Amino acid sequence: MNQDARPVGANLVAATVAELRRHAPFDRMAAEHLAWMVERMSLVYHAPGQVVLQPTDGEARHLHVIRSGDLVGFDPEQRAGDTPRWHLGAGDCFPLGALVGRRAVTSRYVASGDLFCFRLPAEDFHALLAASPPLRDFATQRLATLLLDSRRSLRRESFDGGGNPLERRLRDVVPGGTVACRAADTLRDVLRAMQGARADSILVVHDDGTAHGIFTLRDLRDRVVLGGRDADIAIAEVMTPDPITLDIDALAFEAAATMAEHGFRHVVVTDAGRAIGIIADTDLFAAQQVGVAAVAAAIRSARDLTQLVQCAEQVRVLVRQLGRQGLPAEQLTRLVATLNDHITVRVVGLEAEAAQVSDVRYCWLAFGSEGRREQTFATDQDNGLVFEAPPGAALESARSRMLAFARGVNEALARCGFPLCEGGVMAGNDRWCLTQDEWRDAFGRWLAEPDGEALLHAAIFFDLRPLTGDLALGEALRDWLAGEARGRAVFLRLLATNALGRTPPLGILKDFSVSDHDGHADTLDLKIDGAAIFVDAARVMALAEGVPRAGTAERIREAAQCRSLAAADVDGWLDAFHFLQQVRLDHQLRCIEDGRVPDNYVAPDDLNTLDRRILREALRQARRIQERLRLDYRL
Repeated sequence: MNQDARPVGANLVAATVAELRRHAPFDRMAAEHLAWMVERMSLVYHAPGQVVLQPTDGEARHLHVIRSGDLVGFDPEQRAGDTPRWHLGAGDCFPLGALVGRRAVTSRYVASGDLFCFRLPAEDFHALLAASPPLRDFATQRLATLLLDSRRSLRRESFDGGGNPLERRLRDVVPGGTVACRAADTLRDVLRAMQGARADSILVVHDDGTAHGIFTLRDLRDRVVLGGRDADIAIAEVMTPDPITLDIDALAFEAAATMAEHGFRHVVVTDAGRAIGIIADTDLFAAQQVGVAAVAAAIRSARDLTQLVQCAEQVRVLVRQLGRQGLPAEQLTRLVATLNDHITVRVVGLEAEAAQVSDVRYCWLAFGSEGRREQTFATDQDNGLVFEAPPGAALESARSRMLAFARGVNEALARCGFPLCEGGVMAGNDRWCLTQDEWRDAFGRWLAEPDGEALLHAAIFFDLRPLTGDLALGEALRDWLAGEARGRAVFLRLLATNALGRTPPLGILKDFSVSDHDGHADTLDLKIDGAAIFVDAARVMALAEGVPRAGTAERIREAAQCRSLAAADVDGWLDAFHFLQQVRLDHQLRCIEDGRVPDNYVAPDDLNTLDRRILREALRQARRIQERLRLDYRL
């Protein structure tokens, strides 16, 4: 039975405020707002099995805050005895979405035991929502708000309060007193200006202040001294034109990643389109043992496999260093992918020279997490090759040559720290060293006959990214696949069904449903039962909309635009995915530091209170993106 609501007594207001302060968002609310709320709250009891809220109740009339006990949720069509979809415990608020949207709830809320809730009338909730920014942020961007709290905490722990230098804005990094000139200025005058400012680079700007070019001491060496140029020529003849620019409010990480991707050591910083300075790699990594751009440059210039093996170890040192400093997962995985790409490209280049395959048109393909640019510390090879036999050459003769070349690449990558794929998804396997037509035949069969094997292949091969070689070959295959998959309703429905096969490990009576994994007791597999849920859902969404992108975040963003999905939903999914990746990376980093093989088995009890709360919310977002699939395909 439901007892009558009892108001919080005046003498209990202070105690209730203190109690609520232990939970978000009440820990950040102004004292007067929290006291005002508590004074208007009542305490309500619900007996075990009682329905607290359901869709037929109409527009939500109260905010509930669980004081003690547990609440479980069911879809409206679920029957008695079915497994609940979700669980809430002490400190949780509900139904925030229904209250904000002034609508009815979409689930049945049932007390799973003795349940005590603080209850606030809807009109008071909306008044408080307008007055309290912390409550408003939490109600509309719950996961984002919790993540912000986590990042603030991390910053307080890093660098004695200084935070990760790569999370600084460029406005805080760009050196002052940047030297600038015009394109018509002579090289002699430019060098005098650089000498006077003791600068190793100079901006070349248009009359309106926008960037025209950049000139560095390296340009002096390569284009002037070695080129035998006269000092009286215009700087425009020897500058690097149209330099890459970043806005002053971009993160330092963006500058570092840009340098690594393009092989530059300098990036121009702009403010409202006007060039205001130059960022060098040394500006970004003064506090780093190893710089991103320097490592990338070392990889590109490596002359043999021995040097590449050394570079690969430098990459791991750098990534571990940045991971310890709290670089966010989206940035860290992008960095890992960028540097791993450089290693693969150089390995392919060296092996191609040794195998003498310059007469064969080919493209090296990345699949799986490598194709999605979502590699972590625990990753193996997933790659393939698309090629064309030279004119007049027999196909099988060309294939034999390319297989020998690809096996050399696979073995070299293994020496660089990328284990061979146990499932054999590698270019050195004759199943995955194919011509354009052969790849299309394979994809076509999987699309037309989506059995278990086809769906398994889809989870790997449909995350396709051309990496090096004749990129046009790989891009043509990728774009053909995106167009071909879009209209395959049966395949997409089965792929969606397969994506719903994993259930987020949320507990019924506890926060999480833990298991034993390979001897790791009471853990969650945050790859299979966490991040992979978003990966699988994003793949279905992207293929259905003809999106050729392979990255999970890119797929979600672009598919959401095609479907006009709510921005709040999309942001929640992306925040959740990146947090799960962050927890995985942090865990793997600890494994490496402890001398263990990195894995994905995370014990929730090892996380702090805030991160456990965020993890629970992230897994709820995993359930919500699955509900989106279930709705789209009526599953």
